[in-house]
Amino acid sequence: MIKTKEPAKNMKIILTIIMVIIFLIWQNNHISVSKYIYKNEKLPKGFNGFKILHISDLHNKTFGKNQRYILGKIKSLSPDIIVITGDLVDRRRFDLEKALEFVKGAMDIVPVYYVPGNHEAWSGKYDVVREELKRLDIRVLENEKLRLDRENSSIEILGLMDPGFYSLGHKDRETRFHILEEKLNKLKNDSEFQILLSHRPELLDLYVAANMDMIFAGHAHGGQFRIPGLGGLVAPEQGFFPKYTSGSHTRDNSTLYISRGLGNSIIPIRIFNRPEIVLVKLED
Repeated sequence: MIKTKEPAKNMKIILTIIMVIIFLIWQNNHISVSKYIYKNEKLPKGFNGFKILHISDLHNKTFGKNQRYILGKIKSLSPDIIVITGDLVDRRRFDLEKALEFVKGAMDIVPVYYVPGNHEAWSGKYDVVREELKRLDIRVLENEKLRLDRENSSIEILGLMDPGFYSLGHKDRETRFHILEEKLNKLKNDSEFQILLSHRPELLDLYVAANMDMIFAGHAHGGQFRIPGLGGLVAPEQGFFPKYTSGSHTRDNSTLYISRGLGNSIIPIRIFNRPEIVLVKLED
């Protein structure tokens, strides 16, 4: 009798497929936490030790029943505030309830500051999103700033609207850049320590020109697929092998923190690019 190796070969294929599926599930659902220490002599003494937790690009995704997994992880990090830099919802499968489920839980932990992203702009339903967030006492920042006081000191938190709110096309980037430049220049104040929330990391030149001290952004989804040792593969407005997809980037007096985001949009999976929460601790 001639023995066949087919059963063993088929079993290896099946096991490989199972392992790939488990890996992809883990990659897309197990949240990583990136921690940073930020030091700046300009930072008021009262904010020494202040912790900012950054969330971006949820895209309606859920992490456990009632968002229990992600909210538990956030609470364990003991932030002083949470900042959200857009795309809570996804324009292709708009589900505001899932987003609200997250922000309700977040507000039970600490105050939340929010700026909308391109998916809010392109959904055609941003008015509804804004009203629901304000009803929950989320600080919605639309080309405006708020003063944050702590121990006889203060800083300013700014929110810059996404360029998607100013055009439905992609052929007038220079015009939109000038609109954003004008909006941001009206908010800048070099005598105050300023933290900017803006969805787009590729606009770093704009933020540096406005002398923003600290910037939080998302949008790039970490490059969607990350190549170990090289970084992200592709990002909107940046193309292949984009520069601004994750981590911190300092230029002149400005430091940009980029979240790899939490959910997905057009491309439904992440590879070597787990969902991310960013935590920045301020030190003078």
